[in-house]
Amino acid sequence: QVQLVESGGGLVQAGGSLRLSCAASGRTFSTYAMGWFRQAPGKERGFVAGVSWRRDSTYYADSVKGRFTISTDNAKNTVYLQMNSLKPEDTAVYYCAARRFGSTLLSSLNAYDYWGQGTQVTVSS
Repeated sequence: QVQLVESGGGLVQAGGSLRLSCAASGRTFSTYAMGWFRQAPGKERGFVAGVSWRRDSTYYADSVKGRFTISTDNAKNTVYLQMNSLKPEDTAVYYCAARRFGSTLLSSLNAYDYWGQGTQVTVSS
């Protein structure tokens, strides 16, 4: 069982930056693939970024490539999402997710076993 707690959301102007964090409980964080998803009002939850459990592959949605970076710190059991050049269309609730030994299909909602409660990101124009 893994518990995930996101933090770092908030209100930022367009063009600004935020860094989201997701802290995982337990001692097996290094065996989990981690993903970030987001859900805007009235829209389905969609993939943002993912990293394989070996930490050797990262994946991004086309809409965030070059602006967002996913990273992990196994010593702190934490995954980060650095978001730069934010746009109003990035406004959403951001969720982190975990999958044991995940390495493929990390853009799929169904690939993940554990989810955090979400953190709100609002980008003003």
